[in-house]
Amino acid sequence: MVLNSLDKMIELQKNTANIRNICVLAHVDHGSEEYLINLIDSPGHVDFSSEVSTAVRICDGCIIVVDAVEGVCPQTQAVLRQAWLENIRPVLVINKIDRLIVELKFTPQEAHSHLKNILEQINALTGTLFTSKVLEERAERETEAQGKPPSDQGEQVYDWSTGLEDTDDSHLYFSPEQGNVVFASAIDGWGFGIEHFANIYSQKIGIRKDVLLKTLWGDYYINMKAKKIMKGDQAKGKKPLFVQLILENIWSLYDAVLKKDKEKIDKIVTSLGLKIGAREARHSDPKVQVNAICSQWLPISQAVLAMVCQKLPSPLDIKSERVEKLMCTGSQMFDTLPPETQALKAAFMKCGSEDTAPVIIFVSKMFAVDAKALPQNKPRPLTQEEIARRRERARQRHAEKLSGMQGQVHQEPAGHEGAPEACPRGTALLGDEQQVESMSADPGPQEEESQEAFVAFARVFSGVARRGSKIFVLGPKYNPIEFLQRVPSGFSASLDDLPTVPHMTSCTLENLYLLMGRELEELEEVPPGNVLGIGGLQDFVLKSATLCSLPSCPPFVPLSFEATPIVRVAVEPKHPSEMPQLVRGMKLLNQADPCVQVLIQETGEHVLITAGEVHLQRCLDDLRERFAKIHISVSEPIIPFRETITKPPRVDMVNEEIGKQQKVAVIHQTKEDQSRIPEGVQVDSDGLITITTPNRLATLYVRALPLPEEVTQLLEESCDLIRSLEQLTSSLDEDRNTQVYQKTQEKVWEFKGRLEQHLTGRKWRNTVDQIWSFGPRKCGPNILVNRSEDFQSSVWTGLDGRASKEASRYRDLGNSIVSGFQLATLSGPMCEEPLMGVCFVLEKWDLSKFEEQEASIKQIQEQSALVGEGQGEEKAHSLGARNQELQGDYSEASQKRTAHKDDSIPDCYGPFSGQLIATMKEACRYALQVKPQRLMAAMYTCDIMATSDVLGRVYAVLSKREGRVLQEEMKEGTDMFIIKAVLPVAESFGFADEIRKRTSGLASPQLVFSHWEIIPSDPFWVPTTEEEYLHFGEKADSENQARKYMNAVRKRKGLPVEEKLVEHAEKQRTLGRNK
Repeated sequence: MVLNSLDKMIELQKNTANIRNICVLAHVDHGSEEYLINLIDSPGHVDFSSEVSTAVRICDGCIIVVDAVEGVCPQTQAVLRQAWLENIRPVLVINKIDRLIVELKFTPQEAHSHLKNILEQINALTGTLFTSKVLEERAERETEAQGKPPSDQGEQVYDWSTGLEDTDDSHLYFSPEQGNVVFASAIDGWGFGIEHFANIYSQKIGIRKDVLLKTLWGDYYINMKAKKIMKGDQAKGKKPLFVQLILENIWSLYDAVLKKDKEKIDKIVTSLGLKIGAREARHSDPKVQVNAICSQWLPISQAVLAMVCQKLPSPLDIKSERVEKLMCTGSQMFDTLPPETQALKAAFMKCGSEDTAPVIIFVSKMFAVDAKALPQNKPRPLTQEEIARRRERARQRHAEKLSGMQGQVHQEPAGHEGAPEACPRGTALLGDEQQVESMSADPGPQEEESQEAFVAFARVFSGVARRGSKIFVLGPKYNPIEFLQRVPSGFSASLDDLPTVPHMTSCTLENLYLLMGRELEELEEVPPGNVLGIGGLQDFVLKSATLCSLPSCPPFVPLSFEATPIVRVAVEPKHPSEMPQLVRGMKLLNQADPCVQVLIQETGEHVLITAGEVHLQRCLDDLRERFAKIHISVSEPIIPFRETITKPPRVDMVNEEIGKQQKVAVIHQTKEDQSRIPEGVQVDSDGLITITTPNRLATLYVRALPLPEEVTQLLEESCDLIRSLEQLTSSLDEDRNTQVYQKTQEKVWEFKGRLEQHLTGRKWRNTVDQIWSFGPRKCGPNILVNRSEDFQSSVWTGLDGRASKEASRYRDLGNSIVSGFQLATLSGPMCEEPLMGVCFVLEKWDLSKFEEQEASIKQIQEQSALVGEGQGEEKAHSLGARNQELQGDYSEASQKRTAHKDDSIPDCYGPFSGQLIATMKEACRYALQVKPQRLMAAMYTCDIMATSDVLGRVYAVLSKREGRVLQEEMKEGTDMFIIKAVLPVAESFGFADEIRKRTSGLASPQLVFSHWEIIPSDPFWVPTTEEEYLHFGEKADSENQARKYMNAVRKRKGLPVEEKLVEHAEKQRTLGRNK
C-alpha cells in the first residue's frame, strides 16, 4: 500500500528501524509493519556514473537491475564496484524476461540455463571484489606482523588461500534461495521471488515451505509418485523444479495470450482467481492482456519492495567498517584520529535522535530546481477568513464606485451624460491598477533574482536536523586536529566567537524539505537515517560537503567517480554582451553537476570538461535552457594529447631493418634536426645537452630517457601518494612540522620498492634513490633524477624527517631547477601538451663560477668592514675594478642586494634564479628534441553488442576511426556478439550515432576512458632510406596521423604550423569565356 500523506511520512521518519534508503518516495505497508522506503533512481549510461556515486553514498542498500538478454554489461560491473567500495548491500532484479519468451523464443529449459549463466557472471564479479579485499587485508596484517618476533606459523605465509578459507562470504552472493533475487518483466507488470511460489506449492503439494525455498532453485526435481524432491535433474534427464513449477506456467500464459486462445486464457484466469476487466479482455494488443493478468497474479511492486524490506538493512544496521571508512580521509587510520573524533563513531552506530546526539549530515550533491517550485514560493490556498475579507473589500470598492457615479450624475447637466460617466470609470480603473501594482510589487524582486534555486541532496547520519539551527560546514580539506589544537577541550563558546579554522564555516539550516519525487514538502525537523533536501546552502557548498554540530567531526571521504572527465569544449556567447550571463550559468552548472569541471584557460577561453559525448550534450542543453538562457557557440572538442619519447627505431617505415649504410642517412637527418638548436647549446652523440645560463655563471648537463611503460602506469596510479610525499618534503624544507601517518609511510616505501623492481639494469642503477621531483604539478608521470655529485637531493629525504645542510644551502637554486623541470613537463616542444613517461637526468650542475663570484663578493664585504671609511672605500673600489670582468652587471646587483642581506646565497626571487628556471626548461626541451618524439592519444575502451548481420558494418566504422578490435565472442544461446575494442578519443565524436545509423539501431557502443597510448608514427618523419624513397616518394605526402593531430593542436593554440597550403599552383583557364 502506497500513501502520499505528509503527516504519515513525518510519523514514519521517526522509526529509524523501518527506514530503507535505496531510490520516488513510497510508504509501504508490509504485513503488520509499515516501512518508509527512500528510492533514489540513477541513470544507467556510463557517462552518468557520477550520479550513481552520489546516490550510493547516502544509501544503505541498492537494487541492481540486469537485462535478461544482454546480461552483465560494463555499467553492471561499474555499479557493483561502486556499491562494494561504499560497503552497501545489493539485491538483484533480472528484468525483461518477457524478451526471452517473445523475441528469443527460448524454451523454459533454455531460459533457466541462461538465467543461471547471468547469476554466475554477477557472482563471479562479486567474488573477484571479495578476494581482492581479503588478500589486501591479509597483506596488511603480514606487514604489521613483520615487526613482531617470528612465530611457529611460518608455513601459512606461502598459502595464498588461507584468508579466503577462513572468511565467510556466502551472504555476499546473489542466490534466489536467499531471497535477494527477483525475476521480473517491468513492462508487463510482473515479478517474483521464489518465496512467493514456495508459499503456493507448500499448500498444493504438501512439501514444507523451508524445503521448497532451498530446492526451487538448483539441480533438483520432484518425484510426483513419491512426492519427494530429488537431486541431480540433469543426470537423470528431468526438469528442474524452477522450470517445472514456475517457468512453464509463465510460458503457457504468454503462449495462450499471443495465440489468442480465449478458452485457455479464461481457464488460467479462473484457476488463479483473478478478475480481468471487459476492456482488457477484448483488447487486440496481447501486451495489455498479459499486463492485466500478471500485474494481479505476480505484482512486481510487491515482489521488489518485499525483498527490500526483508533483505536490505536499516540505518541502524550500519557497519562499523563503513563508518571508519567514511571518517578516514586519504591514508589515515581510524586509530590515529583524535579521541574526540573517534567518540563520534558511537553516534554513527546508534543513529540516535536525542538532543545530546551530535548532528552529522552528508551532502552528496546540489541539484537545481525552479525557484517557483519551492514550497515557500508556491501560491497557497486561501482560508475562509481571507476569502471573506477579500469579498468585503470588493463590496466596499463597488459601493464607493456607485456612490461616486451617482454624485457626478446629479451635479452635471443632462446634456453631458456621456462625459461624466467616463471620468469616474477612469478614476476607478486607475485606482484598481494602482492596487494591482501595489499587490504585485512584492513578488517582483523574487522574479528578478535567480530562477534556479539549489537544494542540497543529503542524509542525516546522526542527531535531528532542525530548521533554523546553526551547523558547521566542513570542506574536504578540513582537519579537526587543527581546530582541537587551537581550542582547549571543554570549550563553550558560541559559533561566532570560535577561532577561524581553514576549510570550516558555519551556516543556518534555512529550509528542510521532504523529497516527494518532483515535489518538495517543507519540514520543521528530520530524524536520523532519513534522506532530505536542504535549502539555502548554495553559498556554502559547491558540490558535496559534511555538515556537523561538532567541529571534531572529520569530513567524509570524497566521492569516487568511475567516469573520468576527458571531453573538453570551449564555449562563448553568440553576443559578446551576454558574457556575464554565460559566466554565471557555468558557475551554476558546475554546482549542479557532480562530474563536470569548469575552468578558464590561459587564453581566456571558458572550457567545459565532461565525461563523454552524451554528458557533454546534456550539459550544453542545461546551459542554454536553464542556467545561462542565452545562445552559445561551442567549439570543436578540445582533444587532450600527451608528448613522450621512445627508443630509436630498429626498422624503417617499410619494415626494413636499418643497415649501416642506411644509418648514415638517419644520422644525417638527426644532424639536420640538431642544426635547429642554438649555437650556445652543445649536444653529444648520446643526447646529452650542455647549456649555460645567460650570465655564464652556471652550466647544466641534462639528458632525456623514455621511462618503461610499467613505471609510467605506476606513477599515474600513485598520483595522490606522490602529492602527499611532495607536500611532506616541502613542509620539511620550510621547517614546518607535519604529521606523517604510518600507513602513508608504508605505502610510500611500497611505492619505492615497486619503482626499484621496474627500473633495473645498468642504465637505471641507483635511479630511484636519486629522484628529485615528479612532474608536471609535482605529481605527474615524469621524473627528474639528480646525479650531480656537488648537490645531493631526493624526494625520499622527507620520510627521514630531516634535510641535509648542503640541501638547505642550495635550496633556492635547487627550487629553480625543479621549477624549470615542472614548466618543461607541463608543455612539450611538439604542441605545448603535457609530457608523459619521460625521465630527465641532471648529470652535472657546474656552479664553480657562481661560487667564485660569491666568494669574491664576501671578501669585498669583509675587507670593507675591517678598513676605515676612507681607506675602505678606496680598497673596495680597487677590488671592484679587479673583479669587474668576472662579475659583470650581475655583480653590481649582487653587491647592492648583499649590502642589505648578509647571506651567501642570493635571494630566490632574484634574477639568477629566474635564469636557472629558463635554462633548465630549455635544456629539457632540447633533450627531448634530440630523441625520437611521439604523441600519445587518449583511448576509450569500447564495448559493442551487435547481431551477426551487422558485424561487418561495425568493423567498417571502427577501422575508419582508427579503432582496434581486442576481442570478439558470441553470447551463449543468442546470435549476439560482444566486441571489445579500443578507440582514440579524438575519433570518437559522432561514433555512437554513426554506428546506430549504419546498423539501423541494432548496435550501440559504451565508451569508457581507459588509458594513454603512443601513436606509432613519427610526426616529423621524412624518407631517409632508399626503400622509403622508393615506397613513399621524395615528398612523402601520404597521410601521417600523428602530424595531423599535432598540426590541429598547434593551429588551435595559435602556434606556427609548417605546412604548405598551395604548391605549384596554376590559374585555371576556362576556354568558354574569356576571364
